[in-house]
Amino acid sequence: MLANKVNNHISRLSRQSPWFIIIIFLILGLIGILNHSMWRDELNPWLIVRDSESFGDLIANIHYEGHPVLWYLSLAFLREIADTPVMMQLFHIGITSAAVALFCLYSPFNHQQKFIFSFGFFPFYEYFLISRNYAFSLLFIFAFCAAFSSRKTTYVYLAIFLGLLANSNAYALFVSFSLSLTLLVEFCFDKEHRKQYFSHSRKYDLFLSIGIIAFSFLFAIYIITPPLDSYLSGGLKNGWVMQLDIRYLLKSIDRLFASYFLIVPHKRWLDLIICALIALFVFVLTLIKLSKKPFPLFFYIIGNSVILTFTYLKFSGSPRHFGHLYLVLIAALWLGSYYQDSTFLANKFSIQPKLLDRFQKWHHIAFMLILYVQFLGGIYGFSRDLIVPFSASRETAHYIQQSQLENEFIVASRDATMAPLSGYLNRKFYYPEVQRMGSFTLFRQGRTEVEQAEILKQISSLLKNQEDTNKVLLILNKKLNLNRDDLKIVPLKNFERAWVDSERYYLYWVDEA
Repeated sequence: MLANKVNNHISRLSRQSPWFIIIIFLILGLIGILNHSMWRDELNPWLIVRDSESFGDLIANIHYEGHPVLWYLSLAFLREIADTPVMMQLFHIGITSAAVALFCLYSPFNHQQKFIFSFGFFPFYEYFLISRNYAFSLLFIFAFCAAFSSRKTTYVYLAIFLGLLANSNAYALFVSFSLSLTLLVEFCFDKEHRKQYFSHSRKYDLFLSIGIIAFSFLFAIYIITPPLDSYLSGGLKNGWVMQLDIRYLLKSIDRLFASYFLIVPHKRWLDLIICALIALFVFVLTLIKLSKKPFPLFFYIIGNSVILTFTYLKFSGSPRHFGHLYLVLIAALWLGSYYQDSTFLANKFSIQPKLLDRFQKWHHIAFMLILYVQFLGGIYGFSRDLIVPFSASRETAHYIQQSQLENEFIVASRDATMAPLSGYLNRKFYYPEVQRMGSFTLFRQGRTEVEQAEILKQISSLLKNQEDTNKVLLILNKKLNLNRDDLKIVPLKNFERAWVDSERYYLYWVDEA
């Protein structure tokens, strides 16, 4: 009955209505995210919130994550409602759906572009099915763009969105900084805007807005700065690339290409050069497209420059990271709709109107090509996740529960890949890497990578020294390829169907020989 009513309402919606896109997105997303098998990067934050002993301990643990606090505080609130990671998934679908709703309702793009974008790789897969703090980037960037016209009377709303964006993740902080700098440049150089603002705003508005942004930035930087004993990828000990390396420079530029076209070239010089040239060509086309909108143009240049500089100097990143370059493109084009055309730059660089129109058409072709590539990537990623589990964690946890093994003494290794099992089973394991019970993993001093021989050695010691332990359920993320004379090891079950190859699990019974 309810399903029929929903179908009737959807059928009445015009195919040109933005709500048609939003509802279809939400329905498909709900199916996809409840089918999704969560992996370590999703459940490790949940476990940090769940198993931190105090608020101070939580903040100390977050320092090792390289992320601001907003996502973790959100998870802490969700746990007060229901202590299950499914709450995190439902919350996540709400974040991305709200972002897509803002995009469909308020962005200046046509209906076709809105539809293709909404079901693209980043909104429909990377920032949707995988429950991470990166969905906040989508939401707060679009909220900022939707509320951009409010700056004529107040900056408070934009400051709040920028503050929330800065505390979402490190790359969102870069985008927030670029947007803030754009507001500052506009305020300093646009006399008409400044006059209109002062005539309508309250006296404290500017100082309050600056205070919100400054505090948010300082707090975010404080939290994401890792402790000296952290060796997380991208941490302080990893160092900075301070010398000129042409290959690495090309790889960094190719992150712009990858953010648009979803292909990451790696080794061959020819691939690196061609992809870098294509990326730079699209970049130049966008510069020309925005040449009539100086302030969005400034944001596009600064946003790309900051992220690509960090990419070269520090951390090359993954799609979830360099996807922010794609969001910078979308945001720059969106912000451009708020401004009247200006001939200042065209006159300054003597660009002929006919040539400018020609480049505008080329940019439209390039932009549509990007959207279609993103759309195909989104459909592929979403469909693949329905067929092939992202991680074998949920299937493994289900087997352990069905076999009534969840209360056994469990030794699990590698610890970093066991967070999904700990989250699904809602319990801790013994981790050989830290030689104690645990759930989440922090890459810091005191944790040591171990080989299988060391794992078996620790199990042997546990069986001998703990009277209440006469057998162990051993879970590995690689097949066991050795034995010990003093241990009897019986293979129990393998779970190898997973997209992430490091999250395939192998279960063994181990007791004394």
